[in-house]
Amino acid sequence: MNSKPQLSFWQIWNMCFGFLGIQFGFALQNANASRIFETLGAPMDAVPGLWIAAPLTGLLVQPVIGYLSDRTWTRWGRRRPYFMIGAVLTTLALLVMPNSPTLWIAAGTLWVLDASINISMEPFRAFVGDQLSPRQRPAGFSMQSFFIGVGAVVASFLPFILAYFGVANTAGPGEVPDTVRYAFYFGAVVLLLAMSWTVFSTREYSPAELAGFDDAEPSPLHAAQRVGGPPQWRQIGLWLGLGVVLAALIAWRQGDRMLYVLAGLCASYGLLLAVARVLPGTHMLATIVDDLRSMPGTMRRLAWVQFFSWFALFAMWIYTTAAVAGTHFGSTDTQTAAYNEGANWVGVLFGAYNGFAAVAALIIPLMVRAIGLRWSHLINLWLGGLGLISLMLIKDPQWLLLSMVGVGFAWASILSLPYALLSDSVPAAKMGVYMGIFNFFIVIPQLVAASALGFALRNWLGGDPIHVLVLGGCSLFVAGLCVLRVPSQQEVV
Repeated sequence: MNSKPQLSFWQIWNMCFGFLGIQFGFALQNANASRIFETLGAPMDAVPGLWIAAPLTGLLVQPVIGYLSDRTWTRWGRRRPYFMIGAVLTTLALLVMPNSPTLWIAAGTLWVLDASINISMEPFRAFVGDQLSPRQRPAGFSMQSFFIGVGAVVASFLPFILAYFGVANTAGPGEVPDTVRYAFYFGAVVLLLAMSWTVFSTREYSPAELAGFDDAEPSPLHAAQRVGGPPQWRQIGLWLGLGVVLAALIAWRQGDRMLYVLAGLCASYGLLLAVARVLPGTHMLATIVDDLRSMPGTMRRLAWVQFFSWFALFAMWIYTTAAVAGTHFGSTDTQTAAYNEGANWVGVLFGAYNGFAAVAALIIPLMVRAIGLRWSHLINLWLGGLGLISLMLIKDPQWLLLSMVGVGFAWASILSLPYALLSDSVPAAKMGVYMGIFNFFIVIPQLVAASALGFALRNWLGGDPIHVLVLGGCSLFVAGLCVLRVPSQQEVV
């Protein structure tokens, strides 16, 4: 057994550069999807339901792509073919979305866009785990965070910059402004070029080479907890029954229709277990379910950290435009100049937090050296919580940039440290599928947010979207506390 060679700074740079393009796509989606939906006539409390496409496609796509990429080996490697397939599909979706003539076409295009991004993004996480030794993985994931920050800064600022240079920032009813359309076109080109750079400037270890390195299997501290046999019918019945009971309660109380998503999640998991039970053990779905049920203890505890972290992020992405436009610019009418000025400022704020995240990505490895992975992540999550809560307390929109400092540190940490903790706890041969399964704990909180936040906004939060952002801040504080439950280990970078 031998250790993986230490890669140079520029080798790590090249292997992570594609994330610049991926984040162009995500940043344009996150900063402008709500704006596009509202422009095409979606009421504010319906926007979370339209966003459900993003997490649901990740839930379906990432484990499958991870499983397939673990078993792929071509002249282009095992992960890189998926990089290019996803990049081409994402480019096409970015060209279509801002030209959607109706709301349902925009919503459908969001499904395609997010699925395509996930085809490229999921193997990227495993790619870092494949190529780097445990000693260099925190630096590798931090480099990804750096490119995510840089890409998102430019992408988020694009509508604001285009408006400054005279591109039309308003349009007629049901039409997306030119500033948004041209930003999507530019992002499509950048994504394809950045992904191509990584594909053609890097190499990959073959499965046989990976099996020969000393990190091919995790240490006993992180060993998987194997379950005995296929899922039991009793367990299947409990999940299916819980879904039916929840659906019945929602119908009886005449609850919000989006709450049925929660019932559907429970019933769908029961159905997934049932299908896995009747399939042969070697079938892809049965294998994924077995790995899910046998995940390492470290991964189980990280799941709670991810849940509360991504619930907060999804709340921020959905409601910041409405919150800032209404609270700080005094308009909720998408046709007014004030609303669109506020929406553009949100693009600046999103660009700012990604810019601060790029800086934080350079600082986080130093934090890890000083206080370890767990305490570094806790501090960064709490900084993000303070940032979101302060959006309600700060009145001058210019000063909201200060709030984005905390959000940026949290974002950089969320995109790096959980993966550094996870990659050391899973076997090399299953790096892809476990990275895909780990995405469940990003997707599920987003589905919960998409299904429950509209109901909560109307019934508990006074109809003011700024209160949703405060709720997100509190969720980040809970996520920080959950980090303390993750098993400690020797941490070096």
